[in-house]
Amino acid sequence: MLNAILIEDEKPAMEVLVNVLSQIRTDVNIKARLSSVRESIEYLSGRHEADIIFSDVQLPDGLAFDIFSQSGVTIPVIFITGYDDYIMMAFENNGIDYLLKPIDKSCVEKALIKYNKLQEHFSHTTAQLPVENLIKFINHRKKSRLLVKKGMENIALRLEDVVLIYTQNKLVYVIDQFAKKYISDKTLSELEEELDKTIFFRVNRQYIVNINYVKSFKAFEKVKLLIDISVPEINHSIIISQETAPAFRKWMHEA
Repeated sequence: MLNAILIEDEKPAMEVLVNVLSQIRTDVNIKARLSSVRESIEYLSGRHEADIIFSDVQLPDGLAFDIFSQSGVTIPVIFITGYDDYIMMAFENNGIDYLLKPIDKSCVEKALIKYNKLQEHFSHTTAQLPVENLIKFINHRKKSRLLVKKGMENIALRLEDVVLIYTQNKLVYVIDQFAKKYISDKTLSELEEELDKTIFFRVNRQYIVNINYVKSFKAFEKVKLLIDISVPEINHSIIISQETAPAFRKWMHEA
C-alpha cells in the first residue's frame, strides 16, 4: 500500500493526477486532497500517515515550499508545476523529483520508480525501515542553496554566496557576498545542523560564518578572537569567546 497526499488547487489537474496514479498502481491510497498552503500546513502539522506527497508548487496563498519549512514534515515529495523556475528550491524541500505540467503517465511512473529504488537502496543498507532511511537521506543531504526571503519574494540563495548568518531581535538574517541582506524562517540552531560544517562555523550564539569569507582573525582582549570578513561592506564585529577559540582555530587549520 502506498499512502499518498495530493496538494493541488486546480480541480482538473487534481483529477488527472488521481487518474494517472490509479493506472500506475492499484494500491495507491489517497489520504488527503489539499488545495492551499494554509490547509496543508494545518493537515501536516497534525497526525497523519503518508509515504509520499505529490504537490503543485504555486498555490493560491503562496509557494508549496512554505508548507515544508513551516510544518517540519519530512515526507518525500514529487513536485508538479507548470514552471521550471523552482527546481533547486524543490530539491531543498524534500523533493525527490520535479515534473512539469501537463503530466503524463510515463513521467509519474518514472518518479515512482525512483522513489521505489531509493526505498530499496536504504532497505538493503541498514536494518531500519526504508522510508525512515529515505527521510534521513532527504534531511541530511548537503545543501547547495538556502531558501531565504526578501520582502514577499522567496529566493534560493547559493550557499557559496552566503558570507554570514546572524540573529538579531529574534529574526535570522543572511548576508551574501554583495552585502545584500535576507531573512530566513529557520533558527540559527536549525541552520547550523543543516549546513556543511567544513564550510560554516557557529562562532557564537549570534553568528555563523562561511570560511571562504574569513579574511583573517586576531587576538582580542587577550583570550578572545576577532574575525575580519573579506567583504568590506559587511561591517560586523564578530568575536569568538575563549571557550570556542580552540575549535575555531582547528576548523581554520583543517580547511
